[in-house]
Amino acid sequence: MGKRSSKKKNVTMLDSDDAASVSSSSSTMRSENMVFSNVEELQVDKDSLLDQYLDALFEKRGSTREKALASIIEAFNNSLQHEFVENKFATLLHQCLNSIKKGSAKEIALASRVIGLLALTIGPGEKAQEILEESLSPISEALKSRSEPSKISSLLECLAIITFIGGEEPEETEKSMQIMWQVAHPKLGPNVAAAKPLPAMITMVVSAWSFLLTTMDGWALNPKSWQESISYFSSLLDKEDRSLRIAAGEALALIFEIGSLEKFSAEAKGSSDISTDGENGQRQLVYIQGLRTKVLNQMRNLSVEAGGKGSAKKDLNNQRNTFRDILEFLEDGYVPETSVKIGGELLNTTTWAQLIQLNFLKHFLGGGFVKHMQENLFLHDVFGFSPKKKLLSGVEHRMSGGEKVSLQYSSCNHLWQATIFLALLPNLDIDLLVPWL
Repeated sequence: MGKRSSKKKNVTMLDSDDAASVSSSSSTMRSENMVFSNVEELQVDKDSLLDQYLDALFEKRGSTREKALASIIEAFNNSLQHEFVENKFATLLHQCLNSIKKGSAKEIALASRVIGLLALTIGPGEKAQEILEESLSPISEALKSRSEPSKISSLLECLAIITFIGGEEPEETEKSMQIMWQVAHPKLGPNVAAAKPLPAMITMVVSAWSFLLTTMDGWALNPKSWQESISYFSSLLDKEDRSLRIAAGEALALIFEIGSLEKFSAEAKGSSDISTDGENGQRQLVYIQGLRTKVLNQMRNLSVEAGGKGSAKKDLNNQRNTFRDILEFLEDGYVPETSVKIGGELLNTTTWAQLIQLNFLKHFLGGGFVKHMQENLFLHDVFGFSPKKKLLSGVEHRMSGGEKVSLQYSSCNHLWQATIFLALLPNLDIDLLVPWL
């Protein structure tokens, strides 16, 4: 940040009534008009480019569509394209769905990312619901072909994002979670053996499933399905792949957090009061308690596992740290609090649900994560994050006298202030101002 005296000096210069200021007013106004023109032309150019990319999605050549989709992803990551989405929402969605239905594995992966970014840009509402309704069937069909792990991962991420935003009812979320579950448990027919999915694919299934679970009320879900999922995640803790172990461990931590095991116990005790079902209820209670003990022992072992031959130290440390945190939570009720710096401000998580949401969105958005966290109102609501709007965060520019100043951006008269800054600092990159206009 610049020195307070520098800011005061600049304000004094702007407010001065001396002859020099009066004589320069006409040239300043000309500079402001030029800046307005430059900013408007820049925005038109960006919209024009997005229109060109959208037009390219109608081309027959697959490589052309792939390049256009990659360019749209870059544009959506660099800034929130609200005006473009408002005007071209339906066209972009339907062309991406056509790519998912008919495109190559690479094109399907790219189109899936664009649909996810489209939903994140729009936020909750009728359009987000439309995205989910229109996309569910094509994504479900595309997931049945497991030729390319990268394609499957992108489809799963897309399904998770559009359901997270557009799923208004628990039944809609459960339907998407069931589609994900089928990827990890493929069934081709009674007499046909399905190929086992790769560990990386199962890891993404578990991550996407857990991401959607963060939105659900555990007390409203089917106990039988919960028992199956807990048993399955417990079996994954014994696999060799450490990323898979961690994903399964975090899913189990989330299940404990929302109280599902307590739900099982309560139902088992309730059924034991009925003479006809008492024996079954008691068996269920014993089974649940035994399952919890088994999971705790598995996690305890993974939290202190020794490194084997060829074991990557970083992966091993990540595993140990994750399961130590889970054990602390299960045994003592302590939830690991994390902080992520977003443009100089901290985004904090205090629950397993928030941590899983944060990690999933960081992975999906990649290089666009900071931009979306700074400007996406939906994500602000999700995490209770309220960043201060600044013109240039942490960036300093040299004045003619060699002084460094940091420019604060006010919430009123935004465009007018931007033109003044640019008139005073002709070398300032206009691209830096566009997101705040």
